[in-house]
Amino acid sequence: MTLATSGLHHVTAIAGDPQANADFYLRTLGLRLVKTTVNFDAPDIYHLYYGDEQGRPGTLLTFFPFGTVAPGRRGVGQATTTAFSVPAASIGWWRQHLRQLGVDVSEVAERDGEAALTFHDPDGLELALVAHPQGDPRAAWDNGLVPAEHGIRGLHSVTLSTADEEGTVAMMAELGLHAESSQGNRLRFAAGSGEPGALVDVLVDRTARRGLVAGGTVHHVAWRAPDEPTQLRWRDELVERGAKVTSVLDRQYFRSIYFREPGGTLLEIATDQPGFAVDEPLLELGRALKLPPWLEPSREQLEATLPKLSLPSENNPELGRRANV
Repeated sequence: MTLATSGLHHVTAIAGDPQANADFYLRTLGLRLVKTTVNFDAPDIYHLYYGDEQGRPGTLLTFFPFGTVAPGRRGVGQATTTAFSVPAASIGWWRQHLRQLGVDVSEVAERDGEAALTFHDPDGLELALVAHPQGDPRAAWDNGLVPAEHGIRGLHSVTLSTADEEGTVAMMAELGLHAESSQGNRLRFAAGSGEPGALVDVLVDRTARRGLVAGGTVHHVAWRAPDEPTQLRWRDELVERGAKVTSVLDRQYFRSIYFREPGGTLLEIATDQPGFAVDEPLLELGRALKLPPWLEPSREQLEATLPKLSLPSENNPELGRRANV
């Protein structure tokens, strides 16, 4: 590859109840809801985006909350863990915070100089909080529920589980990632200098069952492209190498192409621009249902179909308010 990603753009997962999803990521983890929209391919379902103050690439975890959905199964051919970056001094605070809220959280584990906690969201999605030894200069969203000094800085890494070590490793190279370390059957790859948000762990297991993408699992992992011309060049190179790549899709807040790495995980290359302030002011991100132009004629029908969401109040984050949907 002649191109190289600068890191993760977002991770998208499948959830059940949208209210339980919002409660957990806004109140328990202290992220910001940066966009309330719909799944453009199934617009009777929300697409909820959580991230930092501006929803910057590399901070985003997004969900399709289907309401009622069968549980998925973690296994090879999918991303099995999504990790967030937190300050090193905050690991103990997070363990106590999660336990007080009834979340079953692991003991602190140490690997490659990093401290990590592992736990699951209400749908069973496996998450981790990781303190990187070099720190993370990104600012946390201060929502009044999680103190900013302890807050999540953004994505740290994802773990891809694969039975096809050679194929998955080759795709990491095609994305411009370089091998950084290995420990047993866990291989770490990094973009750039390997800061949080630019890391992927490849977990090799040739005997594990194939994963099933459904409730509580990751749907796809997106990598960053700075702009549309770069994305198009990337698409051409992937096609030349035999990958089956979608056409460029307009996701309103970025442009996307999708393809599967040889191990089976669905990957995306998403542009950094135009970002989440393209259709509402920064201070109002996530407060109202936003639709792309081609779905605006269906607004009344969609607002009647989608369940109401109670979100933290701007004046008192402990209190709920109804989203304008």
